Amino acid sequence: MSQKKDNLIVVLDIGSAYTRVLAADLNEGALRFRGYGMVESAGMRKGLISELGPAVKAVKAANEKAERAARVNIDHCVVGVGGPHIRGLNTNGGIGLGNRMREIDKEDVRNAVERARAVERPPDREILHLLPRQFILDEQPGIFDPVGLVGVRLEVDLHIATCSGSALQSTVTCANRAGLEVSEAVLESIAAAEATLSADERELGVCLLNIGAHSSDLAVFFEGAVAYTASVPIGGQHFTNDLAVGLQMPVAQAEELKRQYGNAVVTAVPQQAVIEIANPQPGAAATLSLRTVAEILEPRARELLYFVKESLRQGGVVEALGAGCVLTGGGAMLPGMLDITESQLRVPARTGMPVRLSHMPGELVHPGFATAIGMLLYVHRTRVTRAAENNSLRTRLHAIFAASF
Repeated sequence: MSQKKDNLIVVLDIGSAYTRVLAADLNEGALRFRGYGMVESAGMRKGLISELGPAVKAVKAANEKAERAARVNIDHCVVGVGGPHIRGLNTNGGIGLGNRMREIDKEDVRNAVERARAVERPPDREILHLLPRQFILDEQPGIFDPVGLVGVRLEVDLHIATCSGSALQSTVTCANRAGLEVSEAVLESIAAAEATLSADERELGVCLLNIGAHSSDLAVFFEGAVAYTASVPIGGQHFTNDLAVGLQMPVAQAEELKRQYGNAVVTAVPQQAVIEIANPQPGAAATLSLRTVAEILEPRARELLYFVKESLRQGGVVEALGAGCVLTGGGAMLPGMLDITESQLRVPARTGMPVRLSHMPGELVHPGFATAIGMLLYVHRTRVTRAAENNSLRTRLHAIFAASF
C-alpha cells in the first residue's frame, strides 16, 4: 500500500444503519476520490453508540475496506456528529476598537467571536462549530468579512452548533479503539449541505433535512449563512418499525418491503396494486395491498414533517425558506416524501444528491452518502482556506523582513 498521506483526507460516518469510511486526496488543489468502505453498523441504539465493542468492530471493518480500495494505510480521520442531541443557538457580542476609527484585523474578528460565544450553556454541551451569520460595524449590518474595514465597534451575530459531550466522546473513543486518530468533528447536517446545496439556495433561504435511520437533522441557511440547526427524533427506521408491527412481519422483511414498494402518499398507489408475501407469519394473508403499506407510512411521514415545521417555527425561520426544502439521507428516497414536505411546509422540495467527485464511483451519488461526501468537501474547503491564510501571512512577513533590510 502507498504510504503517501500528506494530502489524504479521511472521514468516518457512524450512522445507525451503516458505518462508512471515505478517503480522498488533494491532487493539484482539487479533491480526488480514493476509495471507501461500508458495513452495517453495530452497537448503535437511537442514533447513539450503546455498545462500544460491536461499534469498534464495524469501524475497523469499514476502515479495512477503505484501505484496500484506496491503497493506503489509514490512521486518522474526521468524524461526523449528528442525532437527537444536536442543539443550536444564536447569540450576539462585540468589542470596542478604541476612541478613533482604525482598521480591523483578524485578531479583532476572533475577539468579537469569542465575546459572542461567551454564553452560558449546560456543562455537558460541546461546541462543534462557531458560524458567524453577519458582522455589524458601527451599527451597519450585513458585513460578512470585516477585515480591512475601519470603525470603532465590531459586533457579530453568531450561530453556535453544539452536541452532547458524552456522545461526541463515545464517537472519538470508538474511532481511537479502531486505530483511528480523530483530528476534527463536523456536524452532519452542515456536511450534507456542503454536498447538496447551491449558493443561490443558501442565499435565498433553504432548509436541509437529512433523514437518517433514527433521527433527522436539519440546517437552515439564509443570506448565505447558517441561521438554525436542530434535530428531530424520527428517522427511516421508525417507518420500518411501523410496517413490522402493523403487518406482523420481521423488521428485515419490513425494510425490504419499504424499499421496494413503499410510498408516503396513499392516493399515489393504485387501489388494485397487490404483491405476494414470501413466508407470511402464521395466520397472516399471503397477499398484501400496497395501499395498506402506504396507509402505514403516510402518517409517520406527516408526523416527521410536523415536527420539522414545529422546530422551524421555534427557531423563527419557518418563513425564511425562499428556496424551499432539500431532503437528503437514506430516508429521502421514500417515494412521496417530497409531496408530504411540500404540503406540510408549503414550500418547494427536492431530493439532495451529493456532487460527484473526481474518480468517485457512480453508486455513491445517492442521498445516503451525502453526509460522508459533504464531510470530504468541508474538510477540503477548510484546509484550502487555512492554507491561503497561512500563505498570505508568510507573504506579509516576507515583505516586512525584506523592507527591514
